[in-house]
Amino acid sequence: MPHQEQVMVHGNLCAPGPPNNAGYNSNPVPVIIQTESRDKWSKKMDFLLSVIGFAVDLGNVWRFPYICYQNGGGAFLIPYVLMAVFGGVPLFYMELALGQFHRTGAISIWKHICPIFKGIGFAICIIALYVSFYYNTIIAWALFYFYSSFSSTLPWTSCDNAWNTENCTNYFGKDNVTWTNYSRSPAEEFYTRNVLAVHESSGLGDVGYIRWQLMLCLFLIFTIVYFSLWKGVKTSGKVVWVTATLPYVVLLILMIRGATLPGAWKGVVFYLNPKWEKLKETSVWVDAAAQIFFSLGPGFGVLLALSSYNPFNNNCYRDAIVTSLVNCLTSFVSGFVIFTVLGYMAEQRNVNVEDVARDKGELSFFCAASNPKYLLFITYPEAIANMVGSTFFAIIFFVMMITLGLDSTFGGLEAIITAVMDEYPDTLSHRRELFVLGLVVVCFLGSLSTLTNGGAYVVKLLEEFGVGSPIIAIVFLEATAVSWFYGINRFSNDIKSMLGYTPGLFWKVCWVAISPAFLAYIIISSLLNPQPLTLFDYEFPDWSITVGYIIGASSFMWIPIYMVYKLVWTPGSLKQAPKM
Repeated sequence: MPHQEQVMVHGNLCAPGPPNNAGYNSNPVPVIIQTESRDKWSKKMDFLLSVIGFAVDLGNVWRFPYICYQNGGGAFLIPYVLMAVFGGVPLFYMELALGQFHRTGAISIWKHICPIFKGIGFAICIIALYVSFYYNTIIAWALFYFYSSFSSTLPWTSCDNAWNTENCTNYFGKDNVTWTNYSRSPAEEFYTRNVLAVHESSGLGDVGYIRWQLMLCLFLIFTIVYFSLWKGVKTSGKVVWVTATLPYVVLLILMIRGATLPGAWKGVVFYLNPKWEKLKETSVWVDAAAQIFFSLGPGFGVLLALSSYNPFNNNCYRDAIVTSLVNCLTSFVSGFVIFTVLGYMAEQRNVNVEDVARDKGELSFFCAASNPKYLLFITYPEAIANMVGSTFFAIIFFVMMITLGLDSTFGGLEAIITAVMDEYPDTLSHRRELFVLGLVVVCFLGSLSTLTNGGAYVVKLLEEFGVGSPIIAIVFLEATAVSWFYGINRFSNDIKSMLGYTPGLFWKVCWVAISPAFLAYIIISSLLNPQPLTLFDYEFPDWSITVGYIIGASSFMWIPIYMVYKLVWTPGSLKQAPKM
């Protein structure tokens, strides 16, 4: 590629190639090989379950059903599958192959690919930190619910609790209940007033005090995380046998229970009824692209880290296909779990499923459009509370939520651990336990603002600006660097050295053109159609949006900063070809 050769000659800021090319460094960076000192997966299934556990998380399981219905029901599966085949899966496969071949984390891997892009690794680690600041708080909410579920009568069943208001309206088992714009269900008031206590905060300018109950829950979550990660993949690989498989057992139980509820079939029809005219709308394709991207999770450094502990000749191609299929099928099947229950709720209220969804109260399933946590903590718990055996179903439901969240946390923090330890092996190689402890403490302290009365607003801000656009832009640069600077032919040869065969033309075209275009499409669409940021009728002020942009820039800025640093400190001029 002429472009690739030009970049290498002008300062040799990308990875060196074969010696027979005059523009290449005669002392190439050696490929890291599997050594006894590097940790390894005890079993192949440890790796597969870890990848599946990371990819199948709370948003993946509970957001897809809404996105599917909102964008045409069964018709939405067409853009979803196309975006998966041409965008999501190729990027997923690329990261697994990169991690397995180079045997290193998200920072030091750029020494072997294109050193001038090393800032991508630092940006990924910062984003992973932001995720840990709010994501584990959501798991702590689930733990609070789990503890509260050990009661013969679930506390979000009635309006007779100390936290309830005069607007609390319970319609289950009652006739002629009037539901107004001011009505709030018991489940909603339990979530907003007892768990979050958001009514005691006026917004981001006054978040209030830290809630000790949530802080205790978060401490327990991070304790589990620490003892799962402190010894490396040999311990986390065993934990995922429980945390990655248990959600499927619970999903199966809930799906069977949902199918036996009166009115369940109405929900299924509502979920899958195809609306073909929706395929003409650009927003549908944007939602499909964004959903598959955040579902599979390339760009977070997790796939690089987890695959770096694989044997060199492991079939990463098969792993990518299998785990992607499991991920997408889980999302689809979870829709039946959700919509059978929505059909039941419609039956109980004697209305159409669509009327349940379009209620003005926060009970609304459509509120899950921008915030799937409504579905997790209000809609589904309320339905469970009015089933026979509600305590049992509540307990297993929140156990599932906790395990889904823990798997993703394991992956996210392992990405940071692997990246930093591989970058500074002399300092950290024999101090993993202390480093992991320090990282967990930092994550815990960084999460404290999300535990306040207004912590839900902080969670929303971090979720919106700390992860969204920055991570998509980073993956776009990663795909571009690998395909165009490192070179698609060299990358294909790397895969051939591992698997014994070269990737087909389809994969090469996707890596070079289609997948980057897929990412650019999401970025441009999000920039052209910004959505107002609101939560619980609170509209985020302009200054908070500015803070959000600063949070987003604080991770991405390390990419140009490192590029400038590399250009300034690399010996020689841009017209020379010095050695790195």
